[in-house]
Amino acid sequence: MARVPFVSLDLAEPKAVVEAVRARRGGTLLELDRLLLHSPNLADGWNAYLKQVRTGLTVDPKLREFTICAVAMLNGAEYEFTTHLPYLMKTGATQAQADALRTVSETFIDPEAFDARERAAIQLAIEMTRKIKVSDTTFKAAEEAVGSTKHVVELIGVIACYNMVSRFLVALDLHP
Repeated sequence: MARVPFVSLDLAEPKAVVEAVRARRGGTLLELDRLLLHSPNLADGWNAYLKQVRTGLTVDPKLREFTICAVAMLNGAEYEFTTHLPYLMKTGATQAQADALRTVSETFIDPEAFDARERAAIQLAIEMTRKIKVSDTTFKAAEEAVGSTKHVVELIGVIACYNMVSRFLVALDLHP
């Protein structure tokens, strides 16, 4: 149970917001949504923003999911990691990589599990999450890893977004 009660699964109002959230979720409401919907305006903005971050960007989906899962573990947001694990696996990640993401820390990225490109993206997530300031070395490696300024901007946006998501989940004590 989270720190605040979930809104009802059969919530119907405000209709436009609830329907938009349900549409993005395939007809249902996740526990996260049932917390957000205590504030329909927050839920509405969150839904539109996360829809774009999850489906409207062109950065490599595997790198996107690696960084989302790394941020989740760095911030102790098990709910987020568990939610994104199926998406990660759909990108072609291995079980060994998923397991290695559980041990990502400020100082360790398993070099056996990830190639240089993947490690660069994960290192970007680590620095943005733990230090806020990204070193020039890490930025350059991430830019080379994703191949364009557009994609490095998108990856930074993904990491920033999922730091927001994980902090929301942790503050409200939502677990799988």
